[in-house]
Amino acid sequence: MGVNLSGMIEPDTVELSDLCGKAIAIDAYNTIYQFLSVIRQSDGTSLSDSKGRVTSHLSGLLPRTTNLVSAGIEPVFVFDGKPHPLKAATLADRKMRRELAMEEWEQALEEGDMKKAFSKAQQTSKMTPEIRQSSMDLIERLGFPIIHAPSDGEAQAAYMCMKGDVWASASQDYDSLLFGAPTLVRNVTITGRRKLPGKDKYRDVKPEVIGSKGFLESLGISREQLVDMCILMGTDFNEGIPGIGPKKGLKLVKENGSLESILPKIGVEIPLYEDIRGIFLDGIYVDDYDISPKEVDVEGVLDLLQGYDFTEDRVRFSLNRMATSRKAVKAKMAQRSLDSWF
Repeated sequence: MGVNLSGMIEPDTVELSDLCGKAIAIDAYNTIYQFLSVIRQSDGTSLSDSKGRVTSHLSGLLPRTTNLVSAGIEPVFVFDGKPHPLKAATLADRKMRRELAMEEWEQALEEGDMKKAFSKAQQTSKMTPEIRQSSMDLIERLGFPIIHAPSDGEAQAAYMCMKGDVWASASQDYDSLLFGAPTLVRNVTITGRRKLPGKDKYRDVKPEVIGSKGFLESLGISREQLVDMCILMGTDFNEGIPGIGPKKGLKLVKENGSLESILPKIGVEIPLYEDIRGIFLDGIYVDDYDISPKEVDVEGVLDLLQGYDFTEDRVRFSLNRMATSRKAVKAKMAQRSLDSWF
C-alpha cells in the first residue's frame, strides 16, 4: 500500500475535465486492485462469468477508461515487473492478511452479516495470471499503450513523468512522490459517487493533483529527505521504527538532515537503508516505449469481452462513446490551438 502521507498533503481537487489533453501514466496494478476490491456482489463475491472466471477488473476497466477518454485524457498503463527482493516481507504480509480476511469473510457469511462480509471480501483481492493477462488484452485492444516496468510500475510511471513524456503519474499511493514524479494524480480512475468503506454513507470522489515541488516546499525538505523520512516510518521495502509517524519523522529529518545522523542519535539501526534509499532515488527503468494511442480493435474487444459473458450492446455502447469523445476532444484541441494564434 506504500507510505501514508495523507495527513501532510493538501491536494488540489479538480474535475476530470480539467485534465483534458493530458497523457497520464497509470499504475496498472493499483488500478486493477481497486476494481477487484470495489466491484463485487452484495455478499462480497467477485463478479464472475459462467465459467467462474473473475470479471470485476474487466467491468471496471471498460467504463473507466471510457470516462478518461471522454474527459480528453489519454491513459498509459504501466505494469509491474519483478518485485525487488526487499519487498518480499511486504508481499508475504499481504498474503497473510488476504488469507485471514478470507476466513473472516466466510465466517461473516455463515453469520449472515453481509455488511461485514463485503468489507472482509474487499481485502481478499488477488492479482492472478489470468486477471493480469485479460487486463492487458483488453487494454491493448482498446488501443492504450502498455509499458512493462523492470520492477515497480509506480517507479516507471514516475520516471516517465520526470522525462516529460506524460503529464502525471496516477496512483492511489503516495510512493510516486518518493520515486520522483513531479505530479501525482489520485482518484483518476474512481471519480464519481462512491460508498465509504464499511459505512452506509457516500461521497463524491474527484481527482486530486499533488505537485511534488510545492509539497516538498511546504514541508521544508528535499526529495532525498522525504525518502529518509519515509524509511523511518516504514515503506514497502522495510519495517518502520515503532513510534515514528509522519510528524516525528519530519521533525527528525529537519533537525538532523539524513539517516546517517538520525539513526545514531536515536540509537536504532535500519538494515540496508542505503539500498532502500537507492530503490527510490536510483531505480532501474526502461526507455524503449511508445506512448502513442492506437486504433481501437473493435472486433477484438467484442470477441474478448463476449467471451466473458459481456453483452454486445454493453460493449458497443462504451466503444461508441469512446470514439465520439475522441473526435470531440480532437476538435476541441484543434480549436484551442487555433485560438492561441489570435
